[in-house]
Amino acid sequence: MTTRSAPDRLLSVLSAFDHEHPALSLTDISRRAGLTLTTTHRLVGALARWGALERDEAGVYHVGLRLWEVAALAPRGLALRQIALPYLEDLYEATHENVQLAVRDGGEVVYIEWLSGRSAVGVHIRVGARWPLHATGVGLALLAHGDPAAQQHYCEGPLTAFTPHTITDPAQLRRVLAEVRRTGVAVSSRQVTDDALSVAAPVHGPGGTVIAAVSVVVPQADAQVPVLVPAVRLAARGISRALGWRP
Repeated sequence: MTTRSAPDRLLSVLSAFDHEHPALSLTDISRRAGLTLTTTHRLVGALARWGALERDEAGVYHVGLRLWEVAALAPRGLALRQIALPYLEDLYEATHENVQLAVRDGGEVVYIEWLSGRSAVGVHIRVGARWPLHATGVGLALLAHGDPAAQQHYCEGPLTAFTPHTITDPAQLRRVLAEVRRTGVAVSSRQVTDDALSVAAPVHGPGGTVIAAVSVVVPQADAQVPVLVPAVRLAARGISRALGWRP
């Protein structure tokens, strides 16, 4: 049996927390991290003293603000969000629909900002949420402009289905990605839920590399893609220019 290193054990404690488990008891952390209660108690104590975890009056632990402070330094996190926010707000004012900003992490997108109105279509998205690249508009935009070798590897699957409309055929996905590169926008219809359609465009960094994607998500039944495309492109181009990109 391989002995886990001290950093691995420490990271397993932090990994015990996720969107479905934001608050955990010491016993819960021990079970989810796969560690003994004694080891968990020692590691949780160290993390709490540093500020990575916080303990409430009921003895339940939550992620601490110190991690937020560190995460805010990530160039693809809060810094990118702050630069993009004015353009996201403009896109929201133009559509009054869900507006999203996401970055790529391996085979997934991570949402770093989300604006939504009370009458906007419901989406399974929150800041920090992850979805596979092939199933979302932002994911398709990021995948289409990614490294060709990594793109080919991703297309080989497996490609998880969430609705009957999710792309699960590698050949179809390659065709869709080629179309995204040709048009500069990605359209994802009913791939995550049966009632939503998203239009996304890539965001370029100073060197021209695609580092993020912006999208608007609307009810599929009322979607007017030709109207949405210019607005999404404008937002993506504005963010790219603010980041220092010059086409």
